Amino acid sequence: MALQLGDAAPDFTAESTEGTIHLYDYLGDSWGVLFSHPKDFTPVCTTELGEVAKLKGEFDKRNTKVLGLSVDSVESHNGWVGDIKDATGQALNYPLIGDPDHEVSNLYGMIHPNANNTLTVRSVFIIGPDKKIKLTITYPASTGRNFQEILRVLDSLQLTSGYQVSTPVNWTEGEDVIIAPAISDDDAKEKFPKGFRTVKPYLRYTPQPNR
Repeated sequence: MALQLGDAAPDFTAESTEGTIHLYDYLGDSWGVLFSHPKDFTPVCTTELGEVAKLKGEFDKRNTKVLGLSVDSVESHNGWVGDIKDATGQALNYPLIGDPDHEVSNLYGMIHPNANNTLTVRSVFIIGPDKKIKLTITYPASTGRNFQEILRVLDSLQLTSGYQVSTPVNWTEGEDVIIAPAISDDDAKEKFPKGFRTVKPYLRYTPQPNR
């Protein structure tokens, strides 16, 4: 069965471009983003890995560790690293897991046989500090991911984990959020001292509470 939101992220030990990775030890108390690539030395993957390297400071600010994965070996990854820097101007600055035996890929359901029975699809898993799956996204091999969207969702997940709010359509950091319907107006006045506006009894906006 595919991993679902709220499931424990399967722990694993695997080799990477930065040595042996024990997932839970690597993450510690941080959030994590684990994302897979179909194959080394492929064009879309090269652009993605360079983009994540460029954005690593943004992930760091969010207390989030990133991990890439491909079904090729670490030796192959190490040969690819130079191409990534040449093509994107960004040196790889996070671990890239080698998974030639598909052990991690199978744990996370990253191989979709009806798409390709040997290569991983473009899976994304966001893992919380509690080691639970908070988000899954699956892209086909032909479509590069939007990592600004992954940062946006990470912002939402971190905000909503600490406050009784949700984020509306197209929300970005700093914009108003929605108060949980289960909170009464009286309680909302206490919990959200910046105030709120009511559009419908179940739709109340308040300024982002942690800013």
